[in-house]
Amino acid sequence: MSKLYLIPTTLGENEPAEVLPQSVLNLIPSLRIFVVEELRTARRFLSKTGHRGHIDELEFHTLNEHTSAQEVSALTELFSRGDVGLLSEAGLPAVADPGALLVAACHRMGIDVVPLVGPSSLMLALMGSGLNGQSFAFRGYLPAKTDERRAALRSVEKQSASLHQSQIFIETPYRNDALFADMLAGLSDSTRLCIAADLTLESELIRTKTVAQWKKEKAFSIGKRPCVFIILA
Repeated sequence: MSKLYLIPTTLGENEPAEVLPQSVLNLIPSLRIFVVEELRTARRFLSKTGHRGHIDELEFHTLNEHTSAQEVSALTELFSRGDVGLLSEAGLPAVADPGALLVAACHRMGIDVVPLVGPSSLMLALMGSGLNGQSFAFRGYLPAKTDERRAALRSVEKQSASLHQSQIFIETPYRNDALFADMLAGLSDSTRLCIAADLTLESELIRTKTVAQWKKEKAFSIGKRPCVFIILA
């Protein structure tokens, strides 16, 4: 019976062999059907992982935030022709990723789902933060509007303090510094904040300080880098 393989990708432009186990690199060339979030990124990744020179022989189907429920359901027909690989833009498929819709559809259809080992920016950030790894919550994206975002941060900070629970966020890279500024403006000085950017890359930065300490870093800027934010009140 055909299976859905959840294929991890790199978090940046590093070589796949730096972050993916050999068992995953051995499997990828055996697949011919792929469901991907972004075609160009997927083609580039697959060229690096055993399909170089054969990309045009592969079958690609797009699944992103614009894919309808009916289109997701139709993708299950692919399994009549063989195993399928699912790729997201970076890191692990189906985590803060529309690929979760295909995974759910496969479970409804009785299709086996096989998650493969690879880098998770969320877990790498938590590991390196020094914050509570026993109790944590992934909050995804906060509201884009400043007032709503600051209100959400205050609410989550209260929950963090009540439960002694690490709260994990991500943001669209061009809004990193806006979120960082709102955190400094709205969170308590004693709350600890971890900034984890460019994980697994040579430019990797993981730094945890109290909000009061971060306020003294006047020249600090995250910039448009993939970043994970963690707070613990």
